[in-house]
Amino acid sequence: MKALALLLLVLATACADDDVLTPDEEWGMEGPMTPTPPPGKEDSEHRRGLLVATNTSATQVWTARNKWEDTTTPAAAAAGMAWPANSGLTWDAKYAKWIGSLAWIPGIDGYSMTVQLTTPWGKTLPSPVLECAELSLFLRITFAAWYELPLFFEAVDGQGRRVYFGHNGVRTTAGRYAASPEFALKYKDHTATYAGGTWPTDRVLRDKRIAGGDQLQPQLAPGAHFGAYLDEIHLNKRAGYFTVLVLDYLGSVHLADSANAYNLAADAVRSGDFLIECWQRSGIGHTLVVKDVTELAGGSRDITTISGSMPRRQGRRESGQASKSYFVSAYAGGPGVNEEGHLYAKLGGGVKRWRVAKNIGGYWTNTWMAGDEASWINSTDYPRLAARTARFEQILGQVSPDQQRIELLQQITDARRHLANYPSSCSARERREHAFATLYELSERSFGQSVAQVDAAHRTLEDYVFGELEYTRSKTCCWNSSTSAMYDIIMKRARAQQAGTCVAPTVFKSQLDGYLGWASYAQTLGRGTEWRPWTEDEPCTQRATASDVEVPPDATPYCALNRP
Repeated sequence: MKALALLLLVLATACADDDVLTPDEEWGMEGPMTPTPPPGKEDSEHRRGLLVATNTSATQVWTARNKWEDTTTPAAAAAGMAWPANSGLTWDAKYAKWIGSLAWIPGIDGYSMTVQLTTPWGKTLPSPVLECAELSLFLRITFAAWYELPLFFEAVDGQGRRVYFGHNGVRTTAGRYAASPEFALKYKDHTATYAGGTWPTDRVLRDKRIAGGDQLQPQLAPGAHFGAYLDEIHLNKRAGYFTVLVLDYLGSVHLADSANAYNLAADAVRSGDFLIECWQRSGIGHTLVVKDVTELAGGSRDITTISGSMPRRQGRRESGQASKSYFVSAYAGGPGVNEEGHLYAKLGGGVKRWRVAKNIGGYWTNTWMAGDEASWINSTDYPRLAARTARFEQILGQVSPDQQRIELLQQITDARRHLANYPSSCSARERREHAFATLYELSERSFGQSVAQVDAAHRTLEDYVFGELEYTRSKTCCWNSSTSAMYDIIMKRARAQQAGTCVAPTVFKSQLDGYLGWASYAQTLGRGTEWRPWTEDEPCTQRATASDVEVPPDATPYCALNRP
């Protein structure tokens, strides 16, 4: 979710409760984890990891019995979730088939569409509730674990040590990382013994939660944690524990890292790829998983994506037009510079594909599939990276200005709905304003409407109360546990301030007294217990900043709106 801060979205810290362990305490880690250093002048085809001939029997999460490039082995020739027997497909191609095959179903929010996860054992579950980068990581880990494929992600700890999160555990070249779990010794794998019937469960795994904000899975059961979701889809419980650990430590910055995923040519995009939007060197970014790529008449395409959010939600369907707005945005590594003068193409955004781990020269090596080199773009080839947005403008389906306006207004509505449940969300505020910026441009070009006319027709009081904040200078953005009850209190106060007059709405943010104005108002309503205090739900370098910083608004001032 914005040019991907090193410590934001990377490591979630402890909840407010004193008896909740921090991730480091829980997993024996020494976080946080940052991306690998920039590749220099040349990006690399091969990212060498650990020696294959290493005794990892204690830390092993699963054994890599298969290879991503396999097509004719007994396992590769078998029919699967989205492919027939003797398909001739590599496992990487099967991953794409699986993502594309997931059915759209109604989401638990009552208005959006999400995906239904399928498993090799015939079980189906609604999408988990996750942050957007977490969703892409979850899908890749899950598939690799099910089919016993080699996998690793790279990161760097605070001491500069290269850390590998993979099928053989969490390790460095020197061995087991810190006191990280010995997965093979501590947790069970029921894959070899399960013959149908009662699904084996792990009560400890079911209680595992991702650190940082709300991670409940109400689509499973009231009070169910993310660990319960993993327990339902993995016979190998080690993979479940590993997934929670990875999501505690890795995030958008690691997806943007070319060590883990490579930059992809626009024409090569397929199901299972992902798009990252980045607009600052430090701050949130937005990740979307490519779900469907449909060929249209005349050679154009329609791409639908799955998006998560902060705070977490079920993966949500983004229509072709909504998805296109992300693919053609400058934030997707396009041309131009941001407000700080940095090239967007240098910020790590754009469409990417996961690297595949292969045994090359006796080392586990992250690379790409044979034949994919032509689709790879060097992460330092900034002109080619920046040109992708224009190419997407050409190849993605064109719709009428009226339909574009409908889609943009739907994006604005979706962001408002998210804020109604999580009023501290900075990512939803940014998405709303990004959609308005696109709407302003469209309205001037196609309908001859000014910003003031657009705002008069479509702005609401809520847009001003929940004004956009600078992520890295606003502690509100680290607070992922605000509630719909708090939203109601905030809006009641805002409407009361407008009674009989018009004043610039007070933006909901941390002020010199924190959030005292809203907390006190909640007391006057007899709802003091419904107001939650601020908590550091994700690493927050701006925690000591008393007063949040607003992004200068492009909107017409509230009291200047010329309502019809």
